[in-house]
Amino acid sequence: MLEMRNAVIAEPSTTHESAFVAMVTDFEAYDAEKAEFYAAAKQHFGRYVQDLLDQERGINLKKGWVPCTHRWLVEPSGAVVGVTRLRHHINTPFLANEGGHIGYDVAPSWRGKGYGHAALRAALQEAQRLNIVRVLLIVDENNVPSRRVVESNGGNLETITFSKHWNQRVCRFWIQIPRDDG
Repeated sequence: MLEMRNAVIAEPSTTHESAFVAMVTDFEAYDAEKAEFYAAAKQHFGRYVQDLLDQERGINLKKGWVPCTHRWLVEPSGAVVGVTRLRHHINTPFLANEGGHIGYDVAPSWRGKGYGHAALRAALQEAQRLNIVRVLLIVDENNVPSRRVVESNGGNLETITFSKHWNQRVCRFWIQIPRDDG
């Protein structure tokens, strides 16, 4: 486990079930659109965790999906306050144009406390570990806090364009990953 901010970056695990479900409930109350991404966790948590671990290993991937590393931000209190996802490559049209390498979410009640930075740094460290040399992030043009997180972590704006999938304007950022020669 890697420690960031006050949170620990942890692999998905059934030991965090009640805390993860509480995070999903927070999304349901204050950011219902994002809650949909985590709905399966409330139906069968063990299967949900296994699916995430399988995704990391490239096992049983849905058509059009790529291997993806999931990590959770866990506070010392045990609360799961956010998640990060690193897609190991973006060689599908959707990921290359609409999804990018990295996605992260911070539970609504925990926003504005630095957890977005922690989530992105964790994903960037994972990219370095996997020898990914450059990552693409797609950010809603109006999501100023997320744009600041990306920019403060080395994000270079490539373009702002309209996304048909997200039905809004998005920013395409690239971050160069330093080589780990150690």
